[in-house]
Amino acid sequence: MMMNTTLEQLRSLKLAGMATGLQEQLTQAGMTGMSFEERLALLVDREVHWRSDKRQARLLKAANLKFPRACIEDIDTRAGRGLERSAVMSLALGNWIESGHSVLITGLTGAGKTWLACALAQYACRRGHTALYQRVPRLGEELRIRHGNGSFGKWLIAVAKTDVLLLDDWGMAGIDSQTRADLLEIIDDRAGNKATIITSQLPIEHWHAWIGDATIAEAILDRVMQKNHRFNLRGESLRANAKSAASTKGEARQKAA
Repeated sequence: MMMNTTLEQLRSLKLAGMATGLQEQLTQAGMTGMSFEERLALLVDREVHWRSDKRQARLLKAANLKFPRACIEDIDTRAGRGLERSAVMSLALGNWIESGHSVLITGLTGAGKTWLACALAQYACRRGHTALYQRVPRLGEELRIRHGNGSFGKWLIAVAKTDVLLLDDWGMAGIDSQTRADLLEIIDDRAGNKATIITSQLPIEHWHAWIGDATIAEAILDRVMQKNHRFNLRGESLRANAKSAASTKGEARQKAA
């Protein structure tokens, strides 16, 4: 009865990790041989990990990544992709986020640009940083809606505070003057303070022409290029390989049937 009361009190104090840990200790015979200090240390450790896991889940949900399960441990570094594991790991484990660096990922369709970007953003969330995924081709419409309902200013402040902003498919579709000006505001708020990941099929030397307005283009690129890391992915389309593998498996199952 007393233990039930203790469990309820732990939950009421929002110590769910400790409550779960205590329940587990009550069913583990080996715990009786441990001292009070040792059992307490295990309970505190369980609470710390529970809160960390809960925060990570919340950060990943808020990031809204296109590939939320992408992780740096699974990066494909086969020969010919133009991607070295050591370079990716060095970046991921470094201070690029705290230093407000840009990560520029270019390559043809299906090269794995978005997946790599999501893996870096996912690891940032695992380290306790906030992240946000945005597809640039849809950004203009979203910004028009925010301007229309008066939420743009509040949204801009929130994005400025986000540790990692992922701008996917940069340069895929044309942008109008309003979106161009808004993009400058977004980039300017982050320059040198917050990290930005950009993926694009366009080679970096063509970005200036895509932005259109020479003055705004120079301002945006000057900020993006201040401190940057670049990955140019090459090789065959990973999507084509995945479809081919799936088709082969399907044919094998049909033959087996």
